[in-house]
Amino acid sequence: MRTERKLTRRLDRVFARLDREPERPAHIDVPRMSRHRAVLFSSTLAFYLAIVWAVITTSWLVRLDWQVMFFRPYQQWPGIHAFLDYYVVLGQRGPTAVMVAAWLGWRSWRQHTVRPLLTLAASLLLLNITVGAAKLGMGRLGPHYATVIGSNEMGLGGDIFPSGHTANAVVTWGILAYLASTARARRWLSALSAITSLGVGLTTVYLGTHWLSDVLLGWAAGLLILLALPWFEPLISRAENALFALRDRLRARWRRTAPAPAAPLAPVALQPLAKAAEPAVPAREPVTPARGSRPPIHLAPGPHTARSERTPVTPAGSRRPPHADRLPRGASQAARP
Repeated sequence: MRTERKLTRRLDRVFARLDREPERPAHIDVPRMSRHRAVLFSSTLAFYLAIVWAVITTSWLVRLDWQVMFFRPYQQWPGIHAFLDYYVVLGQRGPTAVMVAAWLGWRSWRQHTVRPLLTLAASLLLLNITVGAAKLGMGRLGPHYATVIGSNEMGLGGDIFPSGHTANAVVTWGILAYLASTARARRWLSALSAITSLGVGLTTVYLGTHWLSDVLLGWAAGLLILLALPWFEPLISRAENALFALRDRLRARWRRTAPAPAAPLAPVALQPLAKAAEPAVPAREPVTPARGSRPPIHLAPGPHTARSERTPVTPAGSRRPPHADRLPRGASQAARP
């Protein structure tokens, strides 16, 4: 019973905290697919298709890939190899998703909305579907597994085209700029995410894990996802409303089933006890003697006899004078004359 009461109080405290937080700020607008954004999306899509076509046709872009691979940047500048091994983690999906989700979760808590987390989830889902399908569909091998010099290495069972690290860096860090609440924060975060994703892409080329064309296609793939997010905003809003409705139903059900907390006892004012009245002692009735009062005894006049003059005590223990005709106690009747 105590455990249930404690759990009920904790849930009530959490719900009260959420109710005290401000609702979704009015100045945060939901991005829409404007004409400017539509133009950028179309241009990026054309760039994406051009990169794919250039690699498939083994054009100058493939020759550039081989030249950079033979240059071996990790041998030219070995001093930064250790640093770039750690820096490339900013493009891995697991660590970056955890860091960005922690920040967006705090924002969701403060702003009383789950839109930031739902937007991140939608972008990562689109990233896995589009980039994953492109990787498996084109099957390009990486520089370390290349078979024929000068070939595009397409359709050989690889999974590096486009670069997943680069696309993930664009989407994960770019979502912070997409969800920024002010224009100034959006500009700064856009520049920061661009520099981070550019560095991650070039790091993969330095380490020799990707062709240069892989990185170019990864940038385009990530930017396409960010530009297409406004089309999914209505779905995100419906999902948010459904989650809040589910939360309200669960809260109402929990409050109906949870035991009601015991009402606090009202304070009782203590009053001084009245002095107990002493029981009345009944008056004693005079006791009348059953017999009449004896007259006072007057001693005979004359001098009192002294102790030595008194009759001596007999052996039987009596002061009575002896009688001649009486026998002492204990004598037999036969001794009489």
